[in-house]
Amino acid sequence: MLKKNAGLFLTGGTVYPALEVLSRGRTDISMSIAGGVCLCLIDQICHKKMQNCSLAQRCAAGSGIITGIEFLTGVVVNIVLKMNVWDYSAMPGNILGQVCLPYSLLWFFLTIPALGVCAWFEKFIAQNSRLSRKL
Repeated sequence: MLKKNAGLFLTGGTVYPALEVLSRGRTDISMSIAGGVCLCLIDQICHKKMQNCSLAQRCAAGSGIITGIEFLTGVVVNIVLKMNVWDYSAMPGNILGQVCLPYSLLWFFLTIPALGVCAWFEKFIAQNSRLSRKL
């Protein structure tokens, strides 16, 4: 379990800021932490606890997780610490300039590959666990 969570955290902590660099040319270390937390939560909630739910329900939950973590991170990093890492004030459906509707919709669809990553890690860890018991 610890290996899987570490792998998920490192993967989310790499992919999330990489998406930021690709989309806007820069990122911040806070996005690595947020990305790691998001992928671990998607695994626990959307991949495990919601196995019997539809893909749309799991994607909605994933979008909520990512939007919520992004909001909390934004409040701390942008509002409290005044680092001004991002500002969605000009975007439609924004809340305090920290999250917005267009990105929440994007997170809905990006939950699909995130679920695939969670499933891959689960399978990979299970296979390695069986292999190590044989040795």
